[in-house]
Amino acid sequence: MNQKAVVLLSGGLDSTTVLAKAMAEGYEVYALSFDYGQRHDVELEAARLIARNMGVKGHKVIPIDLRSLGGSALTDDTINLPTKASEGIPATYVPARNTVFLSIALGWAEVLGAHSIFIGVSAVDYSGYPDCRPEFISAFERLANLATRMGVEGQAVTVQAPLINLTKAATVNLGISLGVDYSVTVSCYQASKSGEACGTCDSCRLRKRGFEQAGVADPTRYVTG
Repeated sequence: MNQKAVVLLSGGLDSTTVLAKAMAEGYEVYALSFDYGQRHDVELEAARLIARNMGVKGHKVIPIDLRSLGGSALTDDTINLPTKASEGIPATYVPARNTVFLSIALGWAEVLGAHSIFIGVSAVDYSGYPDCRPEFISAFERLANLATRMGVEGQAVTVQAPLINLTKAATVNLGISLGVDYSVTVSCYQASKSGEACGTCDSCRLRKRGFEQAGVADPTRYVTG
């Protein structure tokens, strides 16, 4: 029997690549997405399509109202989305988002008997979020094994971040080698209702550069006019 894994799936480039990698490694994959009040909630339609097309064993979309907390340009419409690179942690950082997401993934992993959780964070070409660093992933894995029945009973939980040391270009090339269809992914922080990308937000800039440096045609649909 294949080992089970929970894969965090936003519907974007990175998480879809990680999903493809987990499946290629033979895991029985359960994809987990979050409707957390993000302004770019069209990514959830992409996540549903990707999960269906790639044939995951199960897919959940869990609602969490992070919009009620605010504090991020992704969950508070009064905070403008940055369109230029800046120093420090950008306004698109969502307070404690990956901690919350991984905690719920950990709960589902216990229910499923899955000993692996996959997340598509990178500490190379990224926006500077503190919860995308290797130190965070290592710390959460320690917590996971301290705070769960599985961990206490000696059934180790691993948190896998296969993109953590990859550039965006390397991620694109990995995905291409795994047969990922990037045309259906949505990374833009202010994508239109039909999934067209703005081309100017931080996520779009990183994605564009990744395809350029990988020497791969960018299949992203951008807003025109």
